[in-house]
Amino acid sequence: MLTKRIIPCLDIKNGRTVKGVNFEGLRDAGDPVELAKRYSEEGADELVFLDITATLEKRKTLVELVKRIAREINIPFTVGGGIKTVDEIEELLKAGADKVSLNSSIVKDPALISRASDAFGAQAIVAAVDAKRNEGSWNVYIKGGTEDTGLDALEWMQETEKRGAGEILLTSMDRDGTKAGFDIELLSKVNQLVTIPVIASGGAGTVKHCIDAVKEANADAVLAASIFHFREIEISDLKEEMLQAGIEVRPV
Repeated sequence: MLTKRIIPCLDIKNGRTVKGVNFEGLRDAGDPVELAKRYSEEGADELVFLDITATLEKRKTLVELVKRIAREINIPFTVGGGIKTVDEIEELLKAGADKVSLNSSIVKDPALISRASDAFGAQAIVAAVDAKRNEGSWNVYIKGGTEDTGLDALEWMQETEKRGAGEILLTSMDRDGTKAGFDIELLSKVNQLVTIPVIASGGAGTVKHCIDAVKEANADAVLAASIFHFREIEISDLKEEMLQAGIEVRPV
């Protein structure tokens, strides 16, 4: 049985780590290089770095910051935000990223998934999906959650797998920053439809929320931000309680 992963997320704006609620009302959460180093030392399994305004500001991800973080950590590192081409993916992988997270660019050009997967391997390509409830289903949002594409999220995630994504980073926009728990219904439905790993994002507030995402919705990893940034939950404590709940995790 594969171990389940704990993944802190660094949302970056203007070179600082920030966190909001439902993608709005951002507040400062610290220096991303210091936080990354801390998480690596505290037993996080991976790290996600999202340059959350890169697409809106029509610029590339902060390559220099990626290099600085990569020098400080010894765990797998996913980078996303404003990535549009195979050349940009190559630049970030050379800068120290292990994987790239693609969202707006693959909605506009789904073939980018296949081109990137062919060039670097599926394991390096993460399809990031920002999903928001729309009556009985979920729609895909892009541009940092500001634009409704009208795409059905469940159908889109199946397509990303077919085109060569190695993993899905699924964020519930309805739950983001609320600490009300992950969207178990959404996660469960996705995991019935795809075979690649799904990272649960949006809503982590307690240890139980993380355990539920794995045990009830079959998430392969749980991603969180503010509970780790502001030390509401320590990674070592979370892993200990997950072990006690019968979930395989990598020891701290």
